[in-house]
Formats: sequence, structure tokens, C-alpha cells
Amino acid sequence: MMTSIAPGNSKLHFGETFYRGQGCKQPYWVSSVAVPRCTQKDLSSSYGVSKAFWINGLQNLHLHTNQKWKPRRTSISSSLRDGSAKYFDFAVIGSGVAGLRYALEVARHGTVSVITKAEPHESNTNYAQGGVSAVLCPSDSVESHMHDTIVAGAYLCDEEIVKVVCTEGPDRIRELIAMGASFDHGEDGNLHLAREGGHSHHRIVHAADMTGREIERALLEAVDKDPNIFMFEHHFAVDLLTSQDGSDTICYGVDTFNTATQEVVRFISTVILLASGGAGHIYPTTTNPPVATGDGIAMAHRAQAVISNMEFVQFHPTALADEGLPIRPTNARENAFLITEAVRGDGGILYNLGMERFMPFYDDRAELAPRDVVARSIDDQLKKRIDRYVLLDISHKPRQKVLAHFPNIAAECLRHGLDITKQPIPVVPAAHYMCGGVRAGLQGETNVRGLYVAGEVACTGLHGANRLASNSLLEALVFARRAVQPSVDHMKSSNIDHSASDAWPKPVMPIALGSAVLNNIIYRTREVRKELQSIMWKYVGIVRSTTRLKTAEKKIGELELEWESFLFQNGWEPTMVGLEACEMRNLFCCAKLVVSSALARQESRGLHYTVDFPFVVESERLPTVIFPGSPVNGTWSSRQLHRPQVCST
Repeated sequence: MMTSIAPGNSKLHFGETFYRGQGCKQPYWVSSVAVPRCTQKDLSSSYGVSKAFWINGLQNLHLHTNQKWKPRRTSISSSLRDGSAKYFDFAVIGSGVAGLRYALEVARHGTVSVITKAEPHESNTNYAQGGVSAVLCPSDSVESHMHDTIVAGAYLCDEEIVKVVCTEGPDRIRELIAMGASFDHGEDGNLHLAREGGHSHHRIVHAADMTGREIERALLEAVDKDPNIFMFEHHFAVDLLTSQDGSDTICYGVDTFNTATQEVVRFISTVILLASGGAGHIYPTTTNPPVATGDGIAMAHRAQAVISNMEFVQFHPTALADEGLPIRPTNARENAFLITEAVRGDGGILYNLGMERFMPFYDDRAELAPRDVVARSIDDQLKKRIDRYVLLDISHKPRQKVLAHFPNIAAECLRHGLDITKQPIPVVPAAHYMCGGVRAGLQGETNVRGLYVAGEVACTGLHGANRLASNSLLEALVFARRAVQPSVDHMKSSNIDHSASDAWPKPVMPIALGSAVLNNIIYRTREVRKELQSIMWKYVGIVRSTTRLKTAEKKIGELELEWESFLFQNGWEPTMVGLEACEMRNLFCCAKLVVSSALARQESRGLHYTVDFPFVVESERLPTVIFPGSPVNGTWSSRQLHRPQVCST
């Protein structure tokens, strides 16, 4: 679709605590969504566009202020048996570090449902190896951490956000330790601080090479002991429940379905925290767990939330290349095995298959350059030499030190016949982290009233055009904590009566289609998923071009329409839900957001590198913002299953 300047001077209202400043300029409409490019100052303000549509004549919601509504308490066992609506003060979507840390804080003020797609531990947090960055050494400083973050982010970071996160980070680490998280200590008894690419100091707190797993363990133990927190496993979040109050969108809950019992379960809450992780599975190879299909970003986009910086997809430079192992895995992995940044931080050296060290030719920082630089350098080596992987060598370091720092990596490689204390590790880049996501303010608030975000699903402005290593867990901890007080204030000032659950039609499970039809739909959907991933890797990968991006846009549009036609011809209704279909719906949505954002950025900055605009352009040092557009004539992936309700006045 052609890009054109939008007519008029539209405005989108944000709440009082959202951005500060004066407004946006240069709005572009891309694929039916506005993609304005705003200055950093603009993105700290109240601004936006008017609603593109009005919906009338629907059931009313009853919103009362200054009255606290009491949720109906339900036990975990009865909740899993019963498909009726659940009422909680707070609903958290996601069970990684952001969701759990937030839940533990707001549980002091009310009841909390934690809705998780699979097992509680199955999150990006659990797969985080390297650690958490924070200024905990006297020779380090907040200013130095800020500088490293901004340089790695290609100067697109929001400096106020960077200062907040780097300043508050050390206290968030101390809180984890107080809760029972166990991190590595040096011989002097102090925390052992590692160094990773892009960092000028040793500031990475870690638990060997399994830091995320240790943090998740400590948080889950605390959650399990809290009587106000209820964990709902195997509940897939489908769509947020929203209403329109004039030009405002208000969130009241979320529809889910229990993948174990095949029941639809509705959660009603005055406050929703989205902490559902990223969208790594829009690509065929990713370090993300299978649950990372962009569900939160897609739900928020359909609910009229502002999305930002989706072109900045971080490819981790060093995922384990299975084809280079002496003994290859019998079955293909669901997600690539990560080789942490800390291996290079500890002195690991990158070689091509000719055993030539190549990083010094690309960057003076060599192996300690930021991830975007290292990933592009490896990609260039692979294309020039027509190789499938490169080698990361740590074998020149003392054996005991290597085994002590990287026991998980050593064990995984040894399972496949490779001793990392004697042999180099075959590695290749893989999709790893979304620097973009749902646009958030200083307290995790969004433009949708009652909806907060934290973790990878959010775009706070911290990462800019490229995330600095080990800043992700830090950001999640800081924003999970910052979202608490405004959430509590909103909960205390709002009240929804219990008839609110009936204001939206419920999704339905597709049981009536019969097993033969459903199996056919699942089979075709899995094929379509692989086709989408192939398009994204071929045309929207580490190195891009305008022609390839437009080709991706066209191919994705055609594939989505073909898939939806197949669904509906087989009796699928727009209100039906199923795991494979709903994940596919969200993957399409996120892929289109990435492509639209990439086409809007006419420069190369950070993770977005295009051969047509190979240089940084100062006038382009602006976040990409996707405003909500009208979903009335959109595809299934871009509309909610229900229409937003209209509040009565």
C-alpha cells in the first residue's frame, strides 16, 4: 500500500500520567495504521489522533469512581473446573520476572490472578542466561551505565527513562536477594560482577549461566506462599475486554481459554498488567520459548494501544548452531539454545571456519561490541564465505573457570560431543528480543485506561534501537515496581458491577466443527506458520532493503488472506478460538507491525539496517509510533473477537 501523509490535525488523548510535551509531527499512514515519527520530547507528552470510528447501540458497562469493587474469590481447583467469569482486583498476563514481581507487590492491596499460557516457569525469564546489569561496584557509576545504554541504543533511547532504570536498578537487585535469589559471589565475598558486550564496566549480577532460572525460582516460591495470588496455568489470553468512553479506551479484563480443559474463562479486573513477553517466533530460529508468539503486543494493538519501535528486532549473535556439533540433536529444537553474551565478556573470541578472527575488522571493540554490530558482522561473514555458522572459542581460558561460569552451556555442548574447554562452539545469530512493543510511560501506563505493561511486551524507550546486554531483566524489574502505585490508585478509584461480564459476547471453542476438520485446520495452520517465518527470515532479517520489505508486506498479506479464507471455508467463525489459530493470528499481527515500522524508517540505526539507507540520519533519530487505526475492515488478526462496548453516561 502506498504511504501518504494523513490529512488533518488528529489527536489521541492520553491519561494525565502519560507523556509530557507538545505533540507529534510528520504522521504517515502505513497499511491502515498511522506511523508518526515523533521527537523524544514529543513522546513524553499527551498527544494523538481522534478515534477513527464510533460504535453505538451495544450493551452498557457501569463505571463508578471512588468506589472499590470486591472480587469474587475462587480457589485454584474450582477455577480450573469452572468456565465462569473470575473477578480479581488485578489481572497479570504472563509469569516471567515482570509479571511475578508486580503480582507480589499489588497482592498487598487486593487479589491477583496470574494468567500464564503454559507452565508458570515457561517464560523468556527462565531462558535468560547472562544476568542483570546494575551499578553495584564503587568504580562504576549510574552515568557510565547510562552512557553504555544510550550508545548501544544508537542514541534513540529516552534519556529520562534510561536515568530512572539505571538509578533504580541496584535497589531492585537487593530486593531480589532479600527474597531469596542466590547470585554468584567472588572470593572476597562480594557479588561476582561479569562484563558483557557494550558494557564499559563489570556490572552483570548472575547465577552462573542460569540467572533467569534462579530469579524465576525465587519469585515463584514467593508467589506460591502468597494467599492473595492465584495462578491460572495453561490459560491462553485471547483478547482484552475494552469499552469506549468518548475518545478513551478502557480495559476491564481479558478473555482466555484453558488449553487443558478447552473451556473459555473470562477475567474481569479494573487493572490489567501485560507481561507476556516478546514475539521471537515470527522467525524460524529464535532463542525464545515456544510461548513467545507476540500475544500481548497483538492483543494490545487490537485494543487500540499505541505500539512503538517494532522494526528493532534483536538477533542474538550467538545461538548454538546444531549443525556444527559433533553429535547433532535427534529432533529439531523448538527454540535455539542461547550462548550467553558473557562468554564473549569473559574473553571468548569469534572465528570464521577458516579460523580467522574477524571482529576487529568490523569494530574497534571487537567481540565486546554491542549485539547489533556483532550479529551483522557474523551475517556478513556467513554470506561472504557461504558458511552456515561461525566459531566462538573460550578454550584458551582456565578449564575450571569456564566450567564454573558456564556450567549449563558446557553440559549442553558435552551432550552433543563438544567440550567447550577444548573446542570452539559453533554459533549463528537467532531472533532474540523485541526492542519495540506497547508504548509505555514512566509508570508502565499505556494510552488504554487500566492497562499497564512491563517486560519485553513493553516499549519504554530504554533500549532505543538496540538493547544493551542484560538490560532486559533490569527493565522488567524496574517497571514492574513502578507500575504498582498507579495500578493500586486506579483499582481503588474504580468499580465494575458483576454484570460487566455479560457486556461482551464470549468466544467459543470450535468443537462443533468435528475432529477431522479441526485436524485439517491445525495441519494447515502449522504449514502457514512456517511459511510466515520463512518470509520474515528471508525478507525482514538482519540486513534489509526496501524492495525486500515491500515483498514481505505483499507476501504476508496474501498468505494471511489465503489462511483466513481456508479457515472460514472450513466453518471457522470469527469468534472461535483455538491454540494454533490464535497464535497464528498474533504472529500475523506482529509480523505486519514489524514490516510497517521497518518501511517507515529510512535510515540504518541499531538493529534496523537497510542497504537502501545505509547511514544514520540525524533527522530520523525519532521513535516509530503506530497509532490505532479502524479495525472494522481489517483482517481477523487485526480485530478483536468482540466489538468494544460504549460506556453509558
